[in-house]
Amino acid sequence: MALKSNTKKSLFKRVAFAAGKIFLWFFVFSLIWVLAYRFINPPITFLMVQRKWERKADDQHAKIRSKWVKFEDISDNMKRAAVSAEDQLFLKHMGFDLNAIEKAYKANEKKGKKKKKIRGGSTISQQTAKNVFLWPGRSYVRKAFEAYFTLLIEVLWSKERILEVYLNVIEMGDEIYGAEAASQAYYGHSCTKMSRQEAALLAACFPNPIRWNPNKATRFIKHRQYLIMRNMRRLGPLDF
Repeated sequence: MALKSNTKKSLFKRVAFAAGKIFLWFFVFSLIWVLAYRFINPPITFLMVQRKWERKADDQHAKIRSKWVKFEDISDNMKRAAVSAEDQLFLKHMGFDLNAIEKAYKANEKKGKKKKKIRGGSTISQQTAKNVFLWPGRSYVRKAFEAYFTLLIEVLWSKERILEVYLNVIEMGDEIYGAEAASQAYYGHSCTKMSRQEAALLAACFPNPIRWNPNKATRFIKHRQYLIMRNMRRLGPLDF
């Protein structure tokens, strides 16, 4: 009995030691990865790769339209529209809006299993962490990683950097990523010249960029544009 007990303890120690090493290596790797992207622009995201493979699987031409624009060159209207539409407390929180998460949870509870649409409560920081460092999908495991990377970018990046990366990698249409590519595709000019109306209309399509198109805006999308423009007026200056 004593021999079996010692064997179990030894096995437990080896497993615990191996798990500790894996955790340590992951922590160091993720820390370096996030810190590197503070200075290096992410060249591609997992979502871009997934979309490309999906199109190839359907025998369709696959091309990623994306062009990086520095934070100071992005129209202030686009920055304000994004914050107004997605995360009005962006400059005040540390990555998580607990009230929005609670409201989303309660709304989804009421909808039940019959409703397919799930209301999200993610901040811009959470969406940036998800877009840059994680794979697409919904699971508790991915949500846990999302929370971890959100904390890392909040600690290691500035708010300007978070919003810059967000507006350069977010999906804004079929094979369209980032504000510059979207502005060129929909409006025919750079995002540096985007008007308040254009920015609000583009931000109105953020929740479903594959189905919603600024150039084919429905009454629902135009109503969202109106609400975003109203929030932009109320938002005040973005003091980074």
